Amino acid sequence: MIGGNYNNGRGLAQSIDWMLIAFYLVFVVIGWMNIYASVYDPEVSALSFSLRSGKQFVWILTAFGLAALILFVIPPRLYEAAAPPMYAVILLLLIVVRFVGGDIKGSYSWFSMGPVSFQPAELSKTTTALMLALYMSKYGYKISQKKDFLTTMAILGLPMLAILMENETGSMLVYVGFIFMLYREGLSGWFVFLLCMVIVTFIMTLTASPYAAIITLAVVITFCNELFSDNIKRWLSIYLPIFIVLVAYPYIYNVFTEIYPSSFFVHFKPVIVLIPFIITLVLTYVIKGFRQMNNFKLLSIAAFVAGIIMTFSVQFFFNNVLHDYQRKRIEVVLGMTEDPNGVGYNVRQSMIAIGSGGLIGKGYLHGTQTTFGFVPEQSTDFIFCTIGEEWGFLGSAAVIILYVLLIIRIIRDSEESRSSFTRIYGYCVASTFFMHLIINIGMTLGLMPVIGIPLPMISYGGSSLWSFTIMLFIFIALYSNERRYF
Repeated sequence: MIGGNYNNGRGLAQSIDWMLIAFYLVFVVIGWMNIYASVYDPEVSALSFSLRSGKQFVWILTAFGLAALILFVIPPRLYEAAAPPMYAVILLLLIVVRFVGGDIKGSYSWFSMGPVSFQPAELSKTTTALMLALYMSKYGYKISQKKDFLTTMAILGLPMLAILMENETGSMLVYVGFIFMLYREGLSGWFVFLLCMVIVTFIMTLTASPYAAIITLAVVITFCNELFSDNIKRWLSIYLPIFIVLVAYPYIYNVFTEIYPSSFFVHFKPVIVLIPFIITLVLTYVIKGFRQMNNFKLLSIAAFVAGIIMTFSVQFFFNNVLHDYQRKRIEVVLGMTEDPNGVGYNVRQSMIAIGSGGLIGKGYLHGTQTTFGFVPEQSTDFIFCTIGEEWGFLGSAAVIILYVLLIIRIIRDSEESRSSFTRIYGYCVASTFFMHLIINIGMTLGLMPVIGIPLPMISYGGSSLWSFTIMLFIFIALYSNERRYF
């Protein structure tokens, strides 16, 4: 529980981490300046409501009010008691908005009330973080225990599922970052590794073939098993030569069947050669696993079989579950297709804008790509290309460094916390900022699909600014409360 000796406590002003507030203010100022630059009109005031910069200024003032309310009015202990009802209310809104929310670019995630729109998915990150912190900080919690693990996954998975139903893939992916908090709290590193392998398998299946993805899985599974059995020589002498043959076999097959199209060899397609190897590998590890009572072998082969099933499910998921615009974005990022005038237009113009900035940029309000509106959504999802064009490489690097320092500061404060509730919540905050940073900048550089993720405190939008303000200042309040009484 948060709190302690109420005697001899420090004052509120002395206990607040003012460095975090300074970071917040710097990002808000950078955001407002670049929002104005992205909609710049020399004949209209920056504070005019006809420009997004004027509207954002109002959102900034209201965000400051929220921050002050969280720091100076709301008792920090309230967040523990309020976590379950807040989580339940936002989860309900996530479900309701799917049916009553308007269709905005294929996403049903916004409540519209006249000129004001509200996206519950943004606030759900905070309520989920609080709920996770509450449950995982209870006495006797161990993530290795089945009940605790499944309950934790349910708390995390329910809002993810609801957000996925809204076709808001970007917000759902942010939740994946919570795995860093789970790892800090005792989740096996193999789960992180497994997540990476899922991503690799998905990409390889799309860009190469299921055959190549299965071979990659087999290489990883056998290598890990032989490494942990301290028998890496067997992997090098037995498995590696087999994998080399299997990798080369499709090429050999194609060449041979072109030269001898009527040969019996034409019936030995790569997949037919691969099947006996898979069956032998699975049976070998299952038998050894049971004989040696080796859970690692059994679990790894179960993951291998699941991976094989996934490779044959990827195309179905890609073609039948994802929307057309989502497929095209992934295809452009993975180099499967080029669409410079369609889906790839935003990314292409963004990269042109960033590249044209050079080392020091073109100067504030002097960006041609920015001024003439070549990049769509430049004040929201693609705000970073405004920074890149007008502030150059040095300015862009400075913004990224500031974000890194902010995340490090949050982690440092989390580690200093005596309360596990504050620590877990702090890691959730750091993970959320990290995922937004990676995904947003990755979009603008063409390294990730365009999935509508704002840059924290910089992108235009009241819903986004409010959610980040609430999330960050709740942590500042929790940490401040500890410093006052410990």
